[in-house]
Amino acid sequence: MRTVWGVIRVAAAAAVVIAIVGQFAKSLSMVPDPAFFVVNFLSFFTILSNALAAIVLLIGAWYAVRSPSDPAWYNLTRASIVTYMATTFVVYNLLLRDISLDQAATLPWSNEILHVWAPLYVVLDWVLAPGRRPIEWQRIWVIAIFPIVWVVYTMIRGAAVGWYPYPFLNPDIAPGVGYDGVAVYVIAIAAFILLVGTGILGISRAAWPYRGAAEAPAAEASESIPR
Repeated sequence: MRTVWGVIRVAAAAAVVIAIVGQFAKSLSMVPDPAFFVVNFLSFFTILSNALAAIVLLIGAWYAVRSPSDPAWYNLTRASIVTYMATTFVVYNLLLRDISLDQAATLPWSNEILHVWAPLYVVLDWVLAPGRRPIEWQRIWVIAIFPIVWVVYTMIRGAAVGWYPYPFLNPDIAPGVGYDGVAVYVIAIAAFILLVGTGILGISRAAWPYRGAAEAPAAEASESIPR
């Protein structure tokens, strides 16, 4: 079963890479300043989370054919990426689906893979794929590190160059909104990320559907106690 999931992960990672490259090539061919565009493209949370998801899926495919369960560091990293991808799915479909973003033409098929199908797959993979381990609740703060760093980077760079990847992060997009309005969005999304992350950690601690994987750490701990 682990091997089957490994093959599926490779296919999913390939789809994500193709979608990213396809959108990048399409947009690059239509912009006047390629250097500025490249940095902008790599500043989208969607692109970053999907790129990380592809890497994590490929690493997971390797572990799927090499060992019966995933190592702790990978387990936490995977949980973090699942949280980011789930957030991408919700934020895009609630706030951005009907908004045209300033990155030249959007490829519809690429857009759907990156915002819908890839996030749905990684969540399904987390729920159903064997090998995950329970994660301690306090690890939720590790999951929050990347989004915090990304927001700080985005706001500092946005103020310097006058460009923001998403309209709700731009304090000048509507008169009177300003940084107070941006702060409301940031706090709301941060709270949502923590909520999703809590759910992801909760799933990791559930025995279903692979009780053996959930019980593995406890069994390993008991075996290590001197008798």
